[in-house]
Amino acid sequence: MFTGIVTAIGTIQSLDQRGDLRVRIAAPLDPARIDIGASIACSGVCLTVIDRGGEAGDAWFDVDVSGETVSCTVRDMWTEGRTLNIEPSLRVGDEIGGHIVTGHVDSIGEVVLAKEQGDSWKVAIRARASMAPFIAAKGSITVDGVSLTVNDVRDRQDGACDFALNIIPHTSEVTTLGRLTTGDQVNLEIDVLARYLKRMQGLQAAP
Repeated sequence: MFTGIVTAIGTIQSLDQRGDLRVRIAAPLDPARIDIGASIACSGVCLTVIDRGGEAGDAWFDVDVSGETVSCTVRDMWTEGRTLNIEPSLRVGDEIGGHIVTGHVDSIGEVVLAKEQGDSWKVAIRARASMAPFIAAKGSITVDGVSLTVNDVRDRQDGACDFALNIIPHTSEVTTLGRLTTGDQVNLEIDVLARYLKRMQGLQAAP
């Protein structure tokens, strides 16, 4: 379980295609605090640490990425040199600064607008029709592992929707979101509360 508060930006250092894809990620973490078998979110994807090393502030860790995970995440995500938003799993007693995040990607969104607005970065993302019912203004959503608040939602005739986000300077600096440009893809995870509410509505509407 995570909260969508990114603690570091990591970089894919190497890849090794085995039965699954073995990925080594470098990040400014303390390897002594990365447990083998622990969960760690990489741009919104919950992965299991199978090895780690380095030193404090210059660590690396290995994860296995299945073919299913590759197919469900953004294109070219698993390539050498790619930067990722890193968040270790929530520990008992940790502050929940964002919202409850599972690290399971629900869908891929496409950036349709990215521009400066004051000191911030305004981003609009197009979500598929299957995601649209779960996205609401002032609600939470996870974009590439970052907990964000939806500013506005505009429904489209094809069932999809465009939702707007405001990326403040701090978030731009400590995550990869400040680098987004039109046409980029992002991993999306809906708020777990929205998921259960949608399920309850479906059951109530059933004959």
